[in-house]
Amino acid sequence: MPLNKKPVNGMKDILPDEMAIRAYVSGVIRETYSQFGFAPIETPCVEHIGNLSSKQGGENEKLIFKILKRGEKLDLEHAEAENDLVDGGLRYDLTVPLVRFFANHENELPVPFKALQMGNVWRADRPQRGRYRQFMQCDIDILGEASELAEIELILATATTLGRIGFKNFQIRISDRRVLKAMAEYSGFAEEAYDSIFIILDKMDKIGTSGVAKELLAGGFPPDSVSRYMGLFEELKAAADGLAFLMKKLEGIIAPEAGQNLTDIITAVQGTAAAEFAIVFDPTLVRGMSYYTGSIFEVSIPEFGGSCGGGGRYDKLVGQFSGKEVPACGFSIGFERIILLLKESGFKLPAPPVKKAYLLEKGLASDEICRIIKQAQEERQNGCQVSIVRMNKNKKFQKEQLSKEGYQEFVEFFI
Repeated sequence: MPLNKKPVNGMKDILPDEMAIRAYVSGVIRETYSQFGFAPIETPCVEHIGNLSSKQGGENEKLIFKILKRGEKLDLEHAEAENDLVDGGLRYDLTVPLVRFFANHENELPVPFKALQMGNVWRADRPQRGRYRQFMQCDIDILGEASELAEIELILATATTLGRIGFKNFQIRISDRRVLKAMAEYSGFAEEAYDSIFIILDKMDKIGTSGVAKELLAGGFPPDSVSRYMGLFEELKAAADGLAFLMKKLEGIIAPEAGQNLTDIITAVQGTAAAEFAIVFDPTLVRGMSYYTGSIFEVSIPEFGGSCGGGGRYDKLVGQFSGKEVPACGFSIGFERIILLLKESGFKLPAPPVKKAYLLEKGLASDEICRIIKQAQEERQNGCQVSIVRMNKNKKFQKEQLSKEGYQEFVEFFI
């Protein structure tokens, strides 16, 4: 039988046209993030299985591509459980590898440390539109900054990047895990049930309030608690300021600084944004990772109809590696979904700059050379790429060599 020419289910080949778009978008991302002070790093695609399955990744821990032990360590005969056969796995996100990286190199890194990481991750998920089993993530993280300055910088950097790629009128939704937990506590749910409740709440945009209530009741949660919980969301619909309403309603349950932090973040972002987008408080926002401890946020682009990135604060995660708690916060762009939207919209790459070569005959006066340089500067300001070179005796050969370098136009200056 011939070998299978199709890629593995949930993964894809990438043709040159798409690769050109991906390279362009990657360049915009790297350039913009570097302007905000983020430094690129790289981590291995394989992580210790104990790190990946430490109950920090939420539902994603069920989607790990696990790697068998090798050689003598792979003892099939005496293995009693899967963990006896596995010692590594393909990373399902970039946050856990980043935190391990930081804990391992903390003495070599500045604090706060602003990291940019771009790379593939793998999840054994059900493939669908914009969702693959291997996909690129683009993360920026700030480690060592406890104040809301971290969230403000992350949101502004991400929004600026999306704006430069060409997206407008998108929305960044923001909340706080402390708000989620306070709402659950107010409603009378047991603390150990919070994660299960939040998984159901995360479906609110798809199944609505009635659907969430129905699933909570089907899950065996107390009817009185479900009724009180759903009542909060109904009251929120009528509130002019949802955050202010919740902070008053949950007074004594939630720390006042949680609401103040969110207010400060929203105010600062609204007042300094360099792109066309809205930032809004959304108490139904959950985010799936268990490692989030404070603020959480997602970016939604109307054309996609769902999340195209997200992140939040995870102040406890570094301590699990180093024994020392370090404040941390990050934002990830949904790279594959952005590429999908650009392709579906008929995105055209910007035309490459015109490359001109100015050929200067030897013996030109200095004032004439200054005039030529000034002319080149004006053309560069208008997007041209201009190289000024001395004219060789063999002009034909010189032009041939410059043409190989991509120069399309030649301007000769004689005495």
